[in-house]
Amino acid sequence: MLKLREVAAIAAAALTITVAGAADHVVERAAAGPAAAAPRGRDGTVELQWDSGKPSWLIAWRSGAGTWVGNDFDISTVKTYPYIQKVRLYSTPTWPNGSWDGFYLAVYSFAGGVPGSMMWPAGGRGKYVKGSTSAYGWQEFGVNWSLPPGVRKFVAAVEQFYDYPNCDPHLVDDNATFRKHSWGYYQGNWHPLSNKTGYYNLMLRVIVDDDHNPGVAPATVGRVKALYY
Repeated sequence: MLKLREVAAIAAAALTITVAGAADHVVERAAAGPAAAAPRGRDGTVELQWDSGKPSWLIAWRSGAGTWVGNDFDISTVKTYPYIQKVRLYSTPTWPNGSWDGFYLAVYSFAGGVPGSMMWPAGGRGKYVKGSTSAYGWQEFGVNWSLPPGVRKFVAAVEQFYDYPNCDPHLVDDNATFRKHSWGYYQGNWHPLSNKTGYYNLMLRVIVDDDHNPGVAPATVGRVKALYY
Protein backbone atom coordinates (compact mmCIF):
# COMPACT_ATOMS: atom_id res chain seq x y z
CA MET A 1 0.00 0.00 0.00
CA LEU A 2 1.28 3.47 -0.88
CA LYS A 3 2.13 5.77 1.98
CA LEU A 4 0.46 9.17 2.17
CA ARG A 5 3.72 10.94 1.23
CA GLU A 6 4.08 8.72 -1.84
CA VAL A 7 0.54 9.49 -2.95
CA ALA A 8 1.22 13.21 -2.59
CA ALA A 9 4.42 12.89 -4.59
CA ILE A 10 2.60 11.10 -7.42
CA ALA A 11 -0.11 13.76 -7.47
CA ALA A 12 2.47 16.53 -7.61
CA ALA A 13 4.34 14.80 -10.42
CA ALA A 14 1.10 14.49 -12.41
CA LEU A 15 0.79 18.27 -12.51
CA THR A 16 4.10 18.60 -14.35
CA ILE A 17 3.02 16.38 -17.27
CA THR A 18 2.63 18.31 -20.50
CA VAL A 19 -0.80 18.21 -22.12
CA ALA A 20 -0.58 16.68 -25.58
CA GLY A 21 -0.50 19.36 -28.25
CA ALA A 22 -0.07 22.22 -25.78
CA ALA A 23 2.92 24.22 -24.66
CA ASP A 24 4.67 22.91 -21.56
CA HIS A 25 3.50 24.76 -18.47
CA VAL A 26 3.50 24.83 -14.68
CA VAL A 27 0.40 25.29 -12.53
CA GLU A 28 -0.36 26.32 -8.96
CA ARG A 29 -3.62 26.43 -7.00
CA ALA A 30 -4.93 29.98 -6.71
CA ALA A 31 -5.52 31.63 -3.36
CA ALA A 32 -8.76 33.48 -2.76
CA GLY A 33 -8.63 36.92 -4.32
CA PRO A 34 -10.82 40.02 -4.38
CA ALA A 35 -14.28 39.56 -5.86
CA ALA A 36 -14.94 40.85 -9.35
CA ALA A 37 -16.53 44.27 -9.35
CA ALA A 38 -18.51 46.13 -11.97
CA PRO A 39 -16.45 48.81 -13.72
CA ARG A 40 -16.86 52.37 -12.59
CA GLY A 41 -17.24 54.88 -15.35
CA ARG A 42 -19.50 57.18 -17.24
CA ASP A 43 -22.69 56.15 -19.00
CA GLY A 44 -21.95 53.89 -21.95
CA THR A 45 -19.16 51.88 -20.33
CA VAL A 46 -19.44 48.09 -20.54
CA GLU A 47 -17.17 45.37 -19.18
CA LEU A 48 -17.01 42.29 -21.40
CA GLN A 49 -16.19 39.02 -19.66
CA TRP A 50 -16.41 35.24 -19.85
CA ASP A 51 -15.06 34.33 -16.40
CA SER A 52 -16.94 33.77 -13.14
CA GLY A 53 -14.77 36.21 -11.19
CA LYS A 54 -13.39 33.43 -8.98
CA PRO A 55 -9.85 32.15 -9.71
CA SER A 56 -8.92 28.47 -9.52
CA TRP A 57 -5.43 27.99 -11.01
CA LEU A 58 -2.33 30.02 -11.85
CA ILE A 59 -0.54 28.97 -15.03
CA ALA A 60 2.85 29.85 -16.48
CA TRP A 61 4.44 28.53 -19.67
CA ARG A 62 7.98 27.23 -19.29
CA SER A 63 8.94 29.14 -22.43
CA GLY A 64 7.14 32.49 -22.63
CA ALA A 65 8.28 34.16 -25.83
CA GLY A 66 5.69 33.74 -28.59
CA THR A 67 3.15 32.25 -26.17
CA TRP A 68 -0.12 34.19 -25.87
CA VAL A 69 -3.46 33.72 -24.09
CA GLY A 70 -6.58 35.70 -24.90
CA ASN A 71 -10.36 35.91 -25.07
CA ASP A 72 -12.56 36.66 -28.06
CA PHE A 73 -15.33 39.25 -27.76
CA ASP A 74 -18.17 40.51 -29.94
CA ILE A 75 -19.26 44.13 -29.39
CA SER A 76 -22.42 43.65 -31.46
CA THR A 77 -23.88 41.92 -28.38
CA VAL A 78 -23.73 45.22 -26.46
CA LYS A 79 -24.96 47.60 -29.19
CA THR A 80 -22.03 49.42 -30.74
CA TYR A 81 -19.17 50.06 -28.35
CA PRO A 82 -16.15 50.20 -30.69
CA TYR A 83 -13.70 51.97 -28.37
CA ILE A 84 -11.53 49.71 -26.21
CA GLN A 85 -10.59 51.63 -23.06
CA LYS A 86 -8.61 48.97 -21.25
CA VAL A 87 -7.91 45.28 -20.74
CA ARG A 88 -8.20 43.77 -17.28
CA LEU A 89 -6.12 40.68 -16.49
CA TYR A 90 -6.33 38.75 -13.24
CA SER A 91 -2.80 37.96 -12.08
CA THR A 92 -0.42 38.15 -9.13
CA PRO A 93 3.25 38.86 -8.38
CA THR A 94 3.32 36.29 -5.57
CA TRP A 95 3.97 33.30 -7.88
CA PRO A 96 6.21 31.97 -9.33
CA ASN A 97 8.99 34.39 -8.35
CA GLY A 98 7.44 36.97 -6.01
CA SER A 99 7.70 39.99 -8.34
CA TRP A 100 6.13 41.52 -11.44
CA ASP A 101 7.94 40.87 -14.72
CA GLY A 102 5.38 42.10 -17.24
CA PHE A 103 3.44 40.97 -20.31
CA TYR A 104 2.98 42.17 -23.88
CA LEU A 105 -0.59 43.21 -24.66
CA ALA A 106 -2.29 43.21 -28.08
CA VAL A 107 -5.65 43.14 -29.86
CA TYR A 108 -6.08 40.62 -32.70
CA SER A 109 -8.69 40.26 -35.41
CA PHE A 110 -11.22 37.45 -35.10
CA ALA A 111 -12.78 36.21 -38.32
CA GLY A 112 -13.89 32.76 -39.35
CA GLY A 113 -13.97 31.59 -35.76
CA VAL A 114 -10.24 31.86 -35.05
CA PRO A 115 -7.87 34.69 -34.00
CA GLY A 116 -6.08 36.38 -36.89
CA SER A 117 -3.57 39.18 -37.31
CA MET A 118 -2.56 41.78 -34.73
CA MET A 119 -4.62 44.97 -35.16
CA TRP A 120 -3.26 46.95 -32.21
CA PRO A 121 -0.62 48.21 -31.57
CA ALA A 122 0.59 49.05 -35.06
CA GLY A 123 3.84 47.41 -36.09
CA GLY A 124 3.15 43.84 -35.00
CA ARG A 125 4.69 44.09 -31.52
CA GLY A 126 2.55 44.11 -28.39
CA LYS A 127 2.50 46.90 -25.81
CA TYR A 128 4.63 46.14 -22.73
CA VAL A 129 2.51 46.26 -19.56
CA LYS A 130 3.21 45.43 -15.94
CA GLY A 131 1.00 44.66 -12.94
CA SER A 132 0.84 46.98 -9.97
CA THR A 133 -0.93 45.22 -7.09
CA SER A 134 0.97 43.59 -4.23
CA ALA A 135 -1.09 40.39 -4.31
CA TYR A 136 -3.87 38.76 -6.33
CA GLY A 137 -6.04 41.18 -8.27
CA TRP A 138 -7.25 42.69 -11.51
CA GLN A 139 -4.48 44.45 -13.39
CA GLU A 140 -5.75 47.25 -15.66
CA PHE A 141 -3.86 48.14 -18.84
CA GLY A 142 -4.83 51.05 -21.06
CA VAL A 143 -5.56 50.47 -24.75
CA ASN A 144 -7.53 53.61 -25.77
CA TRP A 145 -8.10 52.52 -29.34
CA SER A 146 -11.18 52.23 -31.54
CA LEU A 147 -11.90 49.16 -33.63
CA PRO A 148 -11.82 49.74 -37.40
CA PRO A 149 -15.21 50.55 -39.02
CA GLY A 150 -17.34 47.46 -39.40
CA VAL A 151 -15.20 45.30 -37.11
CA ARG A 152 -17.27 43.83 -34.30
CA LYS A 153 -15.24 40.82 -33.18
CA PHE A 154 -11.73 40.78 -31.75
CA VAL A 155 -9.37 38.96 -29.41
CA ALA A 156 -7.61 40.69 -26.50
CA ALA A 157 -4.47 38.78 -25.54
CA VAL A 158 -1.27 38.91 -23.51
CA GLU A 159 2.10 37.31 -24.22
CA GLN A 160 3.93 35.90 -21.22
CA PHE A 161 7.26 36.57 -23.03
CA TYR A 162 9.57 35.75 -20.09
CA ASP A 163 10.44 32.15 -19.25
CA TYR A 164 9.32 30.38 -16.07
CA PRO A 165 10.03 31.09 -13.24
CA ASN A 166 10.93 34.71 -14.06
CA CYS A 167 7.49 35.56 -15.37
CA ASP A 168 3.93 36.49 -14.43
CA PRO A 169 1.04 33.98 -14.52
CA HIS A 170 -2.36 34.07 -16.15
CA LEU A 171 -5.33 32.63 -14.24
CA VAL A 172 -8.39 30.59 -15.10
CA ASP A 173 -11.70 30.72 -13.24
CA ASP A 174 -13.50 28.05 -11.20
CA ASN A 175 -15.99 27.07 -13.90
CA ALA A 176 -15.15 23.57 -15.15
CA THR A 177 -17.37 24.10 -18.21
CA PHE A 178 -15.33 25.60 -21.02
CA ARG A 179 -17.19 28.57 -22.51
CA LYS A 180 -15.15 28.28 -25.72
CA HIS A 181 -13.96 31.89 -25.90
CA SER A 182 -10.43 31.50 -24.49
CA TRP A 183 -7.44 30.91 -26.75
CA GLY A 184 -3.78 30.05 -26.54
CA TYR A 185 -1.08 30.74 -29.12
CA TYR A 186 1.88 28.38 -29.03
CA GLN A 187 3.93 26.37 -31.50
CA GLY A 188 3.04 28.95 -34.14
CA ASN A 189 -0.74 28.54 -34.06
CA TRP A 190 -3.86 29.56 -32.14
CA HIS A 191 -5.74 26.80 -30.30
CA PRO A 192 -8.70 26.71 -27.90
CA LEU A 193 -7.08 27.22 -24.50
CA SER A 194 -5.79 23.97 -23.02
CA ASN A 195 -3.87 23.12 -19.86
CA LYS A 196 -3.43 20.32 -17.36
CA THR A 197 -5.87 21.78 -14.80
CA GLY A 198 -9.12 21.06 -16.66
CA TYR A 199 -10.19 24.71 -16.28
CA TYR A 200 -9.97 26.79 -19.44
CA ASN A 201 -11.85 30.09 -18.97
CA LEU A 202 -9.20 32.79 -18.98
CA MET A 203 -9.65 35.65 -16.49
CA LEU A 204 -9.18 38.47 -18.97
CA ARG A 205 -11.78 41.17 -19.55
CA VAL A 206 -12.20 44.21 -21.75
CA ILE A 207 -13.83 47.57 -20.98
CA VAL A 208 -15.41 49.27 -24.00
CA ASP A 209 -17.40 52.47 -24.32
CA ASP A 210 -19.48 54.45 -26.79
CA ASP A 211 -18.26 57.87 -25.60
CA HIS A 212 -15.64 57.78 -28.36
CA ASN A 213 -17.98 56.51 -31.09
CA PRO A 214 -16.94 58.48 -34.19
CA GLY A 215 -20.46 58.14 -35.58
CA VAL A 216 -21.97 60.23 -32.78
CA ALA A 217 -21.03 63.87 -32.45
CA PRO A 218 -20.47 65.13 -28.88
CA ALA A 219 -23.15 67.83 -29.30
CA THR A 220 -25.71 65.18 -30.26
CA VAL A 221 -24.87 63.14 -27.21
CA GLY A 222 -25.31 66.20 -25.06
CA ARG A 223 -28.77 66.90 -26.43
CA VAL A 224 -29.87 63.30 -25.94
CA LYS A 225 -28.72 63.30 -22.34
CA ALA A 226 -30.42 66.64 -21.72
CA LEU A 227 -33.74 64.94 -22.37
CA TYR A 228 -33.27 62.61 -19.44
CA TYR A 229 -31.20 64.49 -16.84
